[in-house]
Amino acid sequence: MSFKRRFKIFSGLSAGVILLFAATLFALPEKSIHIDRFIMPDTCGECHTKIFEQWENSMHHLAHKDPFYSRVSQFFRKGLKDEAEIKEAESCVKCHTPVGVLTGFPKKVSDDLSKTPEIATKGVQCDYCHSAETIKRMYNNGLVVKPGQGEDDPGVKFGPFDDAEPDFHEAQYSKLHTESRICGTCHNVKHVVFGTDLETTYTEWENSPYNSKDPKKALTCQGCHMYQRPGIPATGSTLRPENPGSATDDSVERPHIFTHFFVGANALVPGKFNGENKNQMAIERLQNAAVLSLDTSLVRQKKLNITVTNTGAGHSIPTGVGDLRQVWLEIIILDKKNQKTFQSGVLDAGRELPEDAVAFRTVFGDEKGKKVINIAKARKVIEDSRIKAKQSVVKTIALPFVPQKGSIVTIRLLYRSMPRKILNMIPGEPFEPMPVVEMAKVQKRI
Repeated sequence: MSFKRRFKIFSGLSAGVILLFAATLFALPEKSIHIDRFIMPDTCGECHTKIFEQWENSMHHLAHKDPFYSRVSQFFRKGLKDEAEIKEAESCVKCHTPVGVLTGFPKKVSDDLSKTPEIATKGVQCDYCHSAETIKRMYNNGLVVKPGQGEDDPGVKFGPFDDAEPDFHEAQYSKLHTESRICGTCHNVKHVVFGTDLETTYTEWENSPYNSKDPKKALTCQGCHMYQRPGIPATGSTLRPENPGSATDDSVERPHIFTHFFVGANALVPGKFNGENKNQMAIERLQNAAVLSLDTSLVRQKKLNITVTNTGAGHSIPTGVGDLRQVWLEIIILDKKNQKTFQSGVLDAGRELPEDAVAFRTVFGDEKGKKVINIAKARKVIEDSRIKAKQSVVKTIALPFVPQKGSIVTIRLLYRSMPRKILNMIPGEPFEPMPVVEMAKVQKRI
């Protein structure tokens, strides 16, 4: 067939088919790694006891088992007919079950996940991260891993020390394991066909003041998330003291051992797997991420000015898939008799957030710019009102009346990991209420 003939055929294809063709071309299947080459986390825990206990029931460990992720991702997959949308909906396993994807099962969200090999159910685990050699792309799990040959020949494990001499496996210093890039490969997510930025946590950090060439100002992902432990939220607005100790039960004492709690901001799921202390750690982190201020100088003009400042997060608030994380302002005005005269952002009887609430979020749209709930349909970002790292956002609230003198205005910045509206759509047993965490609060008398 001539080049001219091939060009005519290609130019006659629809945009959607071309996109799908391109996605297939640039995401050719990779050669599977035999599952026996990976080592169970429990084996690592025999020497790295404290680190294993921190990681156990963390959000990394529970990436595959998280019941909210599982049910929501499968709900988003059902009913799709567009091939490009199906391809995206099926792809969540790439970061949530990475060992399974690399070793051949599961490959799709719709696979029978009950047949997932046990080691793959362990989510983002020891041998996966510490076998990472390099990065092939900064999104959609672009880590290149080189595991050993199982427990009999575990090979080289990469980490932050250049003098480690373990007995069970070889060790090698890896600069990558001290950099934010190793986190960014999964914490940047693009639609596998449309290329829409669905999650940009790494890019948010990369574009922030924390990504500084000045070592006194620079702060990596590890600098917060792997310094945190119970009672020490280790955010950008708090102290981040080192965690002295040993990497193994009988190795040399070091000034700092990276912690492996990996709670993020989830104050529910770890507790469902006996990780209640991690629920509290998530709350501590959220309570040290932002501050509020309230200006009532224009109240006689029926206006309130509310400033929200991202003081502690090294990325936007909220981060992750920005339409699935809820951060909003709850505004309540009480008169002198303690009667409520105004409210905004108060959950309704079904625990859903009213549409007119002042929210900080990402909104995705289809090809016509119409809002979509299912991220598999996200062809574009039509709104991004999130609060960037170390920046402030001012919201002017129009009141329907002038509050009487002596009224009390209470503003709360609230967080929830998932919109109840989506959870209420999913058939089957109702979800338990997700905790609403108060991130910040300000109160003023008029």
